[in-house]
Amino acid sequence: MKRITADQLNPRHPRSISMRKELSYQNKKIAYQNIGHGKPVILVHGFGEDESIWRNQIEALKNSYRLIIPDLPGSGKSEIINDMSMEGMAEVIHEIIHTENIESCPVIGHSMGGYITLALAEEYPNHISAFGLFHSTAYADSEEKKITRCKGIEFIEKHGAAEFLKTTLPNLFSQKTKDERPELIDEQLAGLDNFSSLALVSYYKAMMQRPDRTFLLRETTVPVLFIIGEHDNAVPVKDALEQCHLPEKSYIHILRQSAHMGMLEETERSNTALENFLSDIIFTAPA
Repeated sequence: MKRITADQLNPRHPRSISMRKELSYQNKKIAYQNIGHGKPVILVHGFGEDESIWRNQIEALKNSYRLIIPDLPGSGKSEIINDMSMEGMAEVIHEIIHTENIESCPVIGHSMGGYITLALAEEYPNHISAFGLFHSTAYADSEEKKITRCKGIEFIEKHGAAEFLKTTLPNLFSQKTKDERPELIDEQLAGLDNFSSLALVSYYKAMMQRPDRTFLLRETTVPVLFIIGEHDNAVPVKDALEQCHLPEKSYIHILRQSAHMGMLEETERSNTALENFLSDIIFTAPA
């Protein structure tokens, strides 16, 4: 199902159309945006987010690319599916690719969205012309990280999803952002009431169970983008830099003022990194 209204047309670019669309996947509703015009690019959000996390990137990219931006199962307007593993959610992205008649395109994933992107690239390399890890990693969870997630699950089950996100989300921003731009955190916190405890617990369990996929970085022949936050505690710079040399062709950008939310903390630099990557891989690709 799809809906379009007159105010979703961009008057400067008549072919640029924004549509909120839905598909049925295993009898569950999956919602996504189809916005802009040009070659398709898929943007995949992370844990505790929905498609709106990419709002600043939409404004920068929609006049050059057709952006496909899903609400992952259990986020935003999308329903939880039976298989909430990284591989199961990658199948949802694959279904969107087929629904939109996309042969192959770049896929950029933020945080957990990067884990899903890697699962998609492993299973369906023919559909992936390039991919990006935006504050994300190909490493599996360490034992220490798994213990932290288990404690998080206990907190969610006791206090609920919204309270958990209110407690943890500020830690994803750099101290500079907290001190100088607290409104960014407040804005993100304002949309936290649409997550269920079941969804967040499912995400945490899926992240704990995901395999190490550094082999994929070594074996892939497509370009890979790494956007790294210098103050990111969730995906430390050291871990990210260890992986950058693995692909045949890497694009590496370090955001010096960001932690885990560079698309909000350093919007212009993030957008420039994305624009340069996409323009290079798309406009230099063989016809």
